[in-house]
Amino acid sequence: MLDTQVKQDVITKFQRKEGDTGSARVQIALLTERIRGLTDHLRRNHKDHASRRGLLKLVGQRRRLLRYLGNTDAAGYREVIGQLGLRR
Repeated sequence: MLDTQVKQDVITKFQRKEGDTGSARVQIALLTERIRGLTDHLRRNHKDHASRRGLLKLVGQRRRLLRYLGNTDAAGYREVIGQLGLRR
């Protein structure tokens, strides 16, 4: 779970205009933060298979959103993966 302040910081960094909280860019950035948190959790608790399943679902959802963004806005796609440090 993301802290409210962290979530707000991510939204303000990736939003395109004021009040933009649901665009693909913002959703990808929020999912990336959640994935990083779950990855750290699973490094400490390697037997937590329920969280591992949740992590895999989040990764799949982010992959679909990245594919959508790449098909609709290639420049925005490159910008987002550059800012987030994703490999693609």
